[in-house]
Amino acid sequence: MQREAMLSQLGYTPNEALLEQMGRIIANTREFSKIEKHIVDLHEALKVDLGYVAMSNSEDRLKIKVETDNEAMRSEAIEKIEHFAQKYKVELNKLEGKNVYYIIGFEK
Repeated sequence: MQREAMLSQLGYTPNEALLEQMGRIIANTREFSKIEKHIVDLHEALKVDLGYVAMSNSEDRLKIKVETDNEAMRSEAIEKIEHFAQKYKVELNKLEGKNVYYIIGFEK
């Protein structure tokens, strides 16, 4: 998948700065090509639980974020995230005290 297609599928309007950032994210995500389709699928699956996959503003990584106060929706989203990580062997880094996960890449 090309950088422009990935941006579009995550809801961004591609421009030069975003294409460059996505290029850095891809380079920084271990074996990105093995998990990119699954990342887009997770993004779509999380929408019903007010979650999404987005580019981080602070790191050259994709992040998974859940933005609901509804406990049932939050639990459902976290279950989907954990299933994604286990099924596709994706290493995540959860931020302490937040419903935010950074995608590190395919597990070694």
